[in-house]
Amino acid sequence: MIARRLRASLKGWGGVGAMLLACVLTAVLVLLPLTRAHGDGSTGTGGPGLADATQVTADSCGEHPERLSPAPSADQSGPAVTEIVKRGYLSVGVDQNSYRWGYRDPSTRGGDLEGFDIDLAHEMARQILGDAAAVRFHAIPTNQRIPAIRSGQVDVVVRTMTITCDRLRDVAFSDPYFVTGQQVLAPKASGITGYDASLAHRRICSAEGSTAGIRLAEDKKDHTLPASADISTTVPNQLDCLVKLQLGEVDAIVTDGALAASQAAQDPAVELKGRPFTTEYYGVAMNKRSVDLVRRVNQVLVDYGRSGWGASYDKWLSRTLGADSASSRPPSR
Repeated sequence: MIARRLRASLKGWGGVGAMLLACVLTAVLVLLPLTRAHGDGSTGTGGPGLADATQVTADSCGEHPERLSPAPSADQSGPAVTEIVKRGYLSVGVDQNSYRWGYRDPSTRGGDLEGFDIDLAHEMARQILGDAAAVRFHAIPTNQRIPAIRSGQVDVVVRTMTITCDRLRDVAFSDPYFVTGQQVLAPKASGITGYDASLAHRRICSAEGSTAGIRLAEDKKDHTLPASADISTTVPNQLDCLVKLQLGEVDAIVTDGALAASQAAQDPAVELKGRPFTTEYYGVAMNKRSVDLVRRVNQVLVDYGRSGWGASYDKWLSRTLGADSASSRPPSR
């Protein structure tokens, strides 16, 4: 990622200019184009008339949306998986600016995408197509994850995306592959102590379409967040919040603790404040019509959890989240 190149020069607030460059590159870097071959006029990868196995309403979702995904299956004869196999590659929506999750390493040839989410994408391609390299990545901002799926731009999104009831109305999710929670990121000397009264009269940044933004709005309405807290600053990508924090345009960031830890690793002047105040589950997002693909991905996650998940955690996340991965492991079925 761009951030790795800048890390050596990022001391305190001195990396502002470089991080601004990161934001510019976020907007202009474009990944390989997707060749689409939908002959049925649908917006997804599933065939016409495929049953919607994850139809969700406000009353049916309940308190555990992470438990609603269909059962795993190794079957590859369904329409969505068949189309992917025939095409020869898996189209995946990812982030390219989340340090250690999905980011470009400038030290590698071509600035290859790498990270925990990228490893999972390669594993899906390996199991479904027999070739871990049979992936076409598409960098999409936080607020475009659902549109990218519904429009058919990508087959799956692997981008630290929390499974929620609201999102299940629009897309399908796999079983969880990671557990995290919302947390506050702020300058070490800010006096902010967590998601509490210390946020009064503070400007808080969140990403558009993120669970953090939704939670902030709800808590402001319910008066569980100080009335004077300013939550009006939202950005397309999480990294933009870090830049705004460095520029002094906001006082704190609210985001997933797993992402916040990675941002803290990019800037030694900031740190996580307080404990996580929610429990959230990352899932692979897919088109609701592609039920066979959802089942196939769930089988990939079952197999991946036995070996690859731990190795990927150790490689990418242990330095920011700690060596013990138990609290980040998703529950088994």
